[in-house]
Amino acid sequence: MTALTLFLPDDAAAASVGADRVAAALDAAAKTRSLHLTLVRTGSRGLLWLEPLLEVERAGARVGFGPLEADDAASVLDAVLGDGAHAKAVGAVEEIPYFAKQTRSLFARCGVIDPLDLGGFRAAGGLAGWDAARAMAPADIVAAVTASGLRGRGGAGFPAGIKWNTVLAAAGEQKYVCCNADEGDSGTFADRMLMEGDPFTLLAGMAIAGRASGAREGYVYIRSEYPRAIAKMRAAVAVWERDNVSGEDDRGSLFSFHIRVGAGSYVCGEETSMLESLEGQRGEVRAKPPIPALKGLFGKPTVVNNVLTLASVPAILERGADWYASLGAGRSTGTQAFQLAGNVKRGGLVELPFGVALRELIDGYGGGTLSGRPVRAVQLGGPLGAYVSADQLDVAMGYESLAEIGAMLGHGGIVVFDDSVDMARQARFAMDFCAIESCGKCTPCRLGAVRGRETIDKILAGDDVDANLALIEDLCEVMTDGSLCAMGGLTPMPVLSAIKGWPEDFRKARKAAE
Repeated sequence: MTALTLFLPDDAAAASVGADRVAAALDAAAKTRSLHLTLVRTGSRGLLWLEPLLEVERAGARVGFGPLEADDAASVLDAVLGDGAHAKAVGAVEEIPYFAKQTRSLFARCGVIDPLDLGGFRAAGGLAGWDAARAMAPADIVAAVTASGLRGRGGAGFPAGIKWNTVLAAAGEQKYVCCNADEGDSGTFADRMLMEGDPFTLLAGMAIAGRASGAREGYVYIRSEYPRAIAKMRAAVAVWERDNVSGEDDRGSLFSFHIRVGAGSYVCGEETSMLESLEGQRGEVRAKPPIPALKGLFGKPTVVNNVLTLASVPAILERGADWYASLGAGRSTGTQAFQLAGNVKRGGLVELPFGVALRELIDGYGGGTLSGRPVRAVQLGGPLGAYVSADQLDVAMGYESLAEIGAMLGHGGIVVFDDSVDMARQARFAMDFCAIESCGKCTPCRLGAVRGRETIDKILAGDDVDANLALIEDLCEVMTDGSLCAMGGLTPMPVLSAIKGWPEDFRKARKAAE
């Protein structure tokens, strides 16, 4: 009997377009050919327009076929067993220009190995960073992370080393590491992809953070809308602890993990709201000070970082802080997972050093708009991020360069709109989103978003447009200055950027009435 090994993602994005049906069809087709098929379910490579993407090892390279449907299973198996010719053959996956030009560090193993194969993870160098950390003093680990320039990838961009050092210096034996995997921004999926495709990298990063800060317990907070990621993380923790990867001393495990599921509140992406939810309370923002690094989970010093921040650390310890700091531009060091979504021809994940132009991401990698119409606006940084116009696409993707044009990086989401978009309605969506998702604790956010939505409705109806635009600007100032957290504080960013960049969309109703 002929034996064959194929690789097919079980990533949620691939599954949503039929990867599980393709897997079942491949199994059935193999049986009719007396073929012993080993189908390794991997994470996704991030080439989402090619999913489901099937791969086979040929002459030391992984050759792909995609996007597949269940009906393609028999013909693809015949092609794999034959000369490889098939209408959906895409050649060597790592030579596809979209992939070949990337700098894969965080996502180097996604789509390559079985996510729950700890032996394969180790063989691919996945534990090298954790092994290095175990031979280092906590202060030396913190120094390396600080020297690397790693900043929080959840949106705020705060230096990770400073946060870790604060927790290390804090008094008390009980400390925690909390990973915020409450990925709620529109057009973002990097956290989910990493948890589903390479969960051990996140666990290694958390264990390193624990050793660096003096914490022995870690919590991963995942939103309930990510069932595959939840299942994969729980399974990965079971494998990690079964094989005692963290090690032990006279107090027991050096680092243990807990997976917790949130109900999907957007505001729990903010660190203190997440901590409230972890403690069993309603997910509401806490006033600061005290900061979580001093008084976090259960009142104890806590490192709070998001998935990509923690997952960046193993490579830093393996390859050195200087290597990481050499990537990127200015104070934006290392690589960033840019996520292309919206009206774009080739949506997916692109990992590159900071400094790449937004235009290169949209046109070079994304292939422009799916509709073929011109780009009119791009929203960066999630639903509370600014809109940038077509004449701003040459901006370099970095924290400082984006701030100079009034935008922000956020979690790396890039949502593209063509020239059919109505920017006044996009501004209304921002206020409506805030009204729905606000935790309600502070008045500027809770009431400001409702009044903002009502005022934009008046503008859309052509009712005293100039006065209501002035009112919106005043309201945005109050929300920015008075809100307890970024939920209300950042909602004005998309609203004001839309008014500034596309004023004509806010005056269409008045012109029609005239």
